[in-house]
Amino acid sequence: MPAPARSSALPLPVAAPITGEMRLAYVLRHFRLAYANVPVVAIGYGGTGLAIRVAEGASGFFEQSAPYPPAPNFREWRGQRVPFFFDREPDAPLLELHAGQAIIRADIISAAFYLLSGWQEYFSDTRDRHGRFPYASSVQSQYGFVALPVVNYYFDVLKAAVEHASGLPLQPRTWQGGAPFAAFVTHDIDSLRSGWKGPAKAALQQGRLLQFGQQLWRHFTRPDAWDNLEAVAAVVASYGARSTFFILPEHRPGPDDTPNADYFLNPKLLARLRKLGQLGCEIGLHGSIGTAADSRQLDREAFTLAPVAGSGLRFHYLRWEPRLTPAIVAAVGGFSYDSTLGFAEHFGFRHSYCHPFYPFDFATGGEHGFLEIPLNVMDTTLHHPHYLQLQATNILPALQPVFAEIEKFGGVATLLWHNNHFDPTNTINGPRQFAEIMSYLQQRSAAFLGGSQIVAEL
Repeated sequence: MPAPARSSALPLPVAAPITGEMRLAYVLRHFRLAYANVPVVAIGYGGTGLAIRVAEGASGFFEQSAPYPPAPNFREWRGQRVPFFFDREPDAPLLELHAGQAIIRADIISAAFYLLSGWQEYFSDTRDRHGRFPYASSVQSQYGFVALPVVNYYFDVLKAAVEHASGLPLQPRTWQGGAPFAAFVTHDIDSLRSGWKGPAKAALQQGRLLQFGQQLWRHFTRPDAWDNLEAVAAVVASYGARSTFFILPEHRPGPDDTPNADYFLNPKLLARLRKLGQLGCEIGLHGSIGTAADSRQLDREAFTLAPVAGSGLRFHYLRWEPRLTPAIVAAVGGFSYDSTLGFAEHFGFRHSYCHPFYPFDFATGGEHGFLEIPLNVMDTTLHHPHYLQLQATNILPALQPVFAEIEKFGGVATLLWHNNHFDPTNTINGPRQFAEIMSYLQQRSAAFLGGSQIVAEL
């Protein structure tokens, strides 16, 4: 794992002593959310009267502040090669079943806690130029499992143990109408006024002055190609889905000159957003540059958008400082969910989990009260000079295994497709590729839900 270069701008990590009981409570809380009607079964590390005993393998790791544990052992579990952290008996059977009791030889509680809590990024000092924990510094990158919801596989091991100890079958949770998994379709609205700039610049650079003049004329006399919120909502609705639009209230660049919105949140736009809400779309806050580290700024923007917005949040540029942002979201209040946590550089599972979860509160050893609906797929990730550079024909085949894992465990597939990527001139990660993804999800019987619906179903 790359040695972190400490940034003086980062606050120091502040964490309560994380006990085995805290880890167990946090993990079992989410296990019970992932399955329907989980029976009460005694689960723990030691002592008498346990129906399920888990081997303790963390060896004081959580009493320190190292971001990375020892390398995992890879085991086969139901046909899948799965990394198991804190596995001190790699040659022993993973699961032993005895009369009325099950023994799990790898410490799946500590491993699930490590990944689900985001321990690695909380204690790592590595950040990219946007202040984000980089994919290249993650265990998902190091050991090659970003497209595998590893925590769900740990839960599947625990499920087998619970079924044996209780004699009762467990079923993955289902979604609205009994759907096997859910899909959350979102759009970050960064740009409404800049669709003309690319063609105009190209025409000018190539000396096509007539076409350059035509682009300028269209800019001043017609709606911009990216000013398409109603059209985007209609496309999404054609699949029986609803759009969630995350709106940027700030048009001025951030302190580091990173751009915010290219539009103003004026009365006309507010009226359009209100109408979209009446049509069934959800409007959420797209927190501008700086809000992930400034509660007053986040509160101001939430207040500005309050007349039309619901309780959803996603931060611009996926900025999220794990030592600050969760507490800021909780302190500002009014947000029932966030949907920021995905890697910008790669599709998949940033916390190795395909369900929504409650972020861990390192300061208290408990959990925050808002739900995190993880981001799995972003259009920019798929084809960008700094990211994957997939070609159009490779996008859906690359994503199908991720969607299959989400379906297998009854999770939520969160898709971010910016409104400007609905521009028909985009033939790489544009409207056609979005249509292919939506058709696939529809054929697989996903329940298309808004963020507030997902919160309500948990």
